[in-house]
Amino acid sequence: MPEITLTPDFYHYLQQKHLTDHNLILLVDDGGGKYSLQGGACSIGTNFSIIDVDEPDADYPILLTNTQGVRLWTSNYDLVFCGTGLKLDYRHGSIAITDDAHMMLDGTVQLVKGADVLAAFQAGVKLSNGGC
Repeated sequence: MPEITLTPDFYHYLQQKHLTDHNLILLVDDGGGKYSLQGGACSIGTNFSIIDVDEPDADYPILLTNTQGVRLWTSNYDLVFCGTGLKLDYRHGSIAITDDAHMMLDGTVQLVKGADVLAAFQAGVKLSNGGC
């Protein structure tokens, strides 16, 4: 199983939000997925989001192991954009994701409820510009 490091600051942030026992999805926010908030063709691989879902989603079947036991799911597609040494941190009011190869993948990772994203899409609400 792929591994991810959750820094103490990030884990504390999850604790404050009462999310340590939730199912979370880590995804590359490329504008094409059902939980996509932002992105577009020219930003693929530069925007990430964490989606809080009630139940695991079959489209994200890979559990990222971590020492805190947080249920953080992803997919093979999303892992293509991540190298070894994957880490989530929380600093200066923002979530950042890094890896060994790219250092900073995204310094402004969004954390949202999956139900809110799906409801907005069903209502026809555009959540981002989705382009370049």
